Amino acid sequence: MRSETFALFGGLGCLVLGLFAVVGLPVNVADSVIHLALGGWGIAAWRRMTSPRIFSAALAIAFSALALIGLVPGMSAVLGMPPSEGLDIWLHAGAAVLGAYFALRPELSLEHRASRPDRRQNDVPVAEERRHGHADRRLPSATTEEI
Repeated sequence: MRSETFALFGGLGCLVLGLFAVVGLPVNVADSVIHLALGGWGIAAWRRMTSPRIFSAALAIAFSALALIGLVPGMSAVLGMPPSEGLDIWLHAGAAVLGAYFALRPELSLEHRASRPDRRQNDVPVAEERRHGHADRRLPSATTEEI
């Protein structure tokens, strides 16, 4: 999977999780705001408005921070957030690992592929054909005799 595709699926997943607060489910509002922001950024990265690798790195950092906040017993109370439960911590940790994977693998991105020069872009003439003919095979050779 390319990092652009991960940005799309990660962005859509974050948007769905962020919309749970809008629907009225009892969820953490600060967590939902983070999910909505990352969801919008993921879709923008898929549309190539921003870099999908930078989005993946930011997703890894944000979700690892949310997982660590959930793991430390008194940390969420200090920040004014409701405590995260076990499954939420594991989901944040898993999303952080996936984000780090796609952020640290440049060969999975179209940006990496586009940075290499393509030798087929420019038509460069050849000085001498190695088969001792004319450089451009579409033209008659200078060594052939016309009948």
